[in-house]
Amino acid sequence: MRLRLLRLRFRRRLRKGQQQVEDFSQQAEDSIERHVFRRVDRLSSVRRFVAGWLLLVGIIIIGLFYQNFNLANYFQTLHAVPGGIYNEGVQGAFTNANPLYATRDVDTTVSHLIFASLFQYDDQNQLVGDLASGYTADDKGSVYTVKLKPNLKWQDGKPLTSADVLFTYQAIQNPDAQSPLRGAWQGVTITAPDAQTIVFTLPGPLASFPYSMTNGIVPQHLLAKLPATELRSADFNTVHPIGAGPFKWNDVAVSGNDPATQQEQIGLVPFTDYVGGSPKLQQFNVHAFASRAKLIQAFKSGQLTGVAGLDSIPNQLQKSSQLQTHSLTLTAANMVFFNNSSPLLSDAKLRQALVQGSDVSQITNHLSYTTHTVREPLLRGQLAYDPHYQQLGFDIAGAKATLDADGWVVGTDGIRAKAGTRLKIALKVGDTQEDYMIITQLQEQWRKIGVVLTPLVLSSTELQNSLNNHDYDAVLYGISIGVDPDVFAYWDSSQADVRAASRTNLSEYKNATADVSLEAGRTRISPILRTIKYRPFLQVWQQDNPALGLYQPRYLYLTNGMVAGLTDHTVNTGIDRFDNVQNWEIRQTRVTN
Repeated sequence: MRLRLLRLRFRRRLRKGQQQVEDFSQQAEDSIERHVFRRVDRLSSVRRFVAGWLLLVGIIIIGLFYQNFNLANYFQTLHAVPGGIYNEGVQGAFTNANPLYATRDVDTTVSHLIFASLFQYDDQNQLVGDLASGYTADDKGSVYTVKLKPNLKWQDGKPLTSADVLFTYQAIQNPDAQSPLRGAWQGVTITAPDAQTIVFTLPGPLASFPYSMTNGIVPQHLLAKLPATELRSADFNTVHPIGAGPFKWNDVAVSGNDPATQQEQIGLVPFTDYVGGSPKLQQFNVHAFASRAKLIQAFKSGQLTGVAGLDSIPNQLQKSSQLQTHSLTLTAANMVFFNNSSPLLSDAKLRQALVQGSDVSQITNHLSYTTHTVREPLLRGQLAYDPHYQQLGFDIAGAKATLDADGWVVGTDGIRAKAGTRLKIALKVGDTQEDYMIITQLQEQWRKIGVVLTPLVLSSTELQNSLNNHDYDAVLYGISIGVDPDVFAYWDSSQADVRAASRTNLSEYKNATADVSLEAGRTRISPILRTIKYRPFLQVWQQDNPALGLYQPRYLYLTNGMVAGLTDHTVNTGIDRFDNVQNWEIRQTRVTN
């Protein structure tokens, strides 16, 4: 009975609920009919009002989004963050990562990233410790004592000590090892009195010696058992080199069978125990291109982050919105070297007139980058540099008067001659856009004083052969000077001798006063005394005009986008771009201020 009553009650409630739903539905239909459909015909009269409100609401919504976006940009800035894979392209081929042998662009690039040195340069181009904490010199400047930093490690986890440094330099000195660095280390005695100390004893005083200790150090425990004659071809150099630098070897891949278009990729990963700090990049890949065109195309397509070694910006890259140009001023000097031994340019008055007739400022104004002019054998800012001893300034009238006094008579065609010899000078130059610009300017300038300049454009190999043999009357070339003012190699008469090891006195300049001054300047430790000793050399160089100083060249480095930590500064060689590579960053994120 009770169950029946419950069923009846449930049915009544269900019918009541259904009736309520039907009533609500009917009311909704009536409401829509009354308030919407019956008023559709009235919308035309208020459409402007409705459209205005809808437009206002849209504007408010868009404004809110715009305001939030701008506020986010205002209160947030882009910050570099660790990570990312850096891909650098270099023209050439990889042959040897060992710093005892690395000389080509690709080899030095890989070597510098893998191997650490006793000293390197900071972003002010000052010598600072890498593996070394510092050095001391005796009063004469012939004994240098270097201390290593504590707890140094090789990339295989083994400790790095003075024994490794000793092994490195003794290997360089060993003639059987055939290291190209050997010439600079002959006669130097090296000892390691304890695990943290290395002592270099020189055959004589040399103030510039500390700047020699910037080559990579190699591990004794991996190479000592090899005969010196096998060091150059050891598997260590190309299969799995172990250093103590910021990056360690990972792998190498080669693509292409044609040597003319072949490409190599050397993969490097961070060495977290590097003494300069763990690198912030996730990986560093060095891409070696046999073809310059392939190198440029890879950069243009975004395959490469950076490209090194180009002498100018290729036309196909100049309009790239991502292109970042880094002009790293070199401690070097581009000069026109007059061969003082040639029959024509042995005439000091003629050399003087050529210097007077050269507008160096006009030449530098035509460069695509800003740099410093070179007006004496030392660079501006170097120890002993003195503006009082600059070469003669641009003076057409003075140049003409000097040539007149020297017996060079102007002919009907405006060209000077003496004793039946017309004043024509052959100038050998490299095959670069920059050199073309310089010879064009000099041709115009020297023509105004009655001199014909005949350019002889050579390939890099041909130019190097001419330099080695001193086979030229005049040559346009750049010499690397470095931080220290020791320019003995370029101007001492002993370096013009055919028996000299390098024969780097390109002007074949010979002056007894200069020789004494150069020797005295490099063998004094006191900066004040060195400045005094170099003064006679600067005086006679100014008088003799053995060369025409032009400007400090640059090392061109291009990147696709910004690279945090990479700044334009003065460097000694292009490889010095890597001296703070452990701090480079290519990834960015927005951070709230």
